[in-house]
Amino acid sequence: MYDDVLLPVDGSEGASAVLHHAAELAQWADATVRVLHVADTTRDSVTTVGRSVVDALVREGEAIVEDAADTLGTLGVEADTVVVQGGPAETVVEYAAEEGFDLVVMPTHGRTGLARHLLGSVTEKVVRLSEVPVLTARMPDSERLAFPYERVLIPTDGSERAALAAEHGLALADALDATVHVISAVDDYSLGIDVRSATVSGELEAAAQDAVDDVVGMAEERGLDAVGHVVHDAPADAIREAVAEEDIHAVVMGTTGRRGVARVLLGSVTEQTVRTSPVPVVTVRDD
Repeated sequence: MYDDVLLPVDGSEGASAVLHHAAELAQWADATVRVLHVADTTRDSVTTVGRSVVDALVREGEAIVEDAADTLGTLGVEADTVVVQGGPAETVVEYAAEEGFDLVVMPTHGRTGLARHLLGSVTEKVVRLSEVPVLTARMPDSERLAFPYERVLIPTDGSERAALAAEHGLALADALDATVHVISAVDDYSLGIDVRSATVSGELEAAAQDAVDDVVGMAEERGLDAVGHVVHDAPADAIREAVAEEDIHAVVMGTTGRRGVARVLLGSVTEQTVRTSPVPVVTVRDD
């Protein structure tokens, strides 16, 4: 399913959990891995100082990718390395698409730190823009991320975006023989008091149930074990609660491309989930 995996690295401390996870995934998929570092040559300070600083950034990047490749090697995964120049997020997105990778694996925080929840972090920009599916994972202090995934959560709202992500999630679950959990959230409180009525709530719940039933049906057609739930809660909260209650190992969900009216913006369900999920999140873009 994943033949070629791209692993961008920036030298952040604590990245070993994600490296281990990428190694486990690559071994399972028998995938090739390329470790990428982007020397950020778009900063004003770099442009001002000139060539010597750029060369130093590239040398630093070469040390970073070699160190990551050595770590992967100790885990039984051979990886090649590359250092390119440019803006980190845009370069990762373009490189992944142009080189035909099947998956990008990234941590949900780098030098800036997850706790800051900074806007426009490299990972969030990649999630927002990448045509290639992106697996994001937090860096737990002491725990190892679970693999292979035994329980996969697929959130859905019945949209084409969600359907595309569901197909990807089901293919992953099928390859792993994992149980599928499907969830759709009815966020009554976002509607406002004027429209928050039993009739409207009932219509929303019926639509959510239809969305869940569609994905469960798709899973069952593949011979997968699947369960579905409709909950009344804010979607991002519902996803986090489901992860905890069902002991989920990975979430697969959709995002939208540049042209989508509802494209991923600050505070969206996808970004909130990527920032806060304790388990890996695979995002699939609808262009």
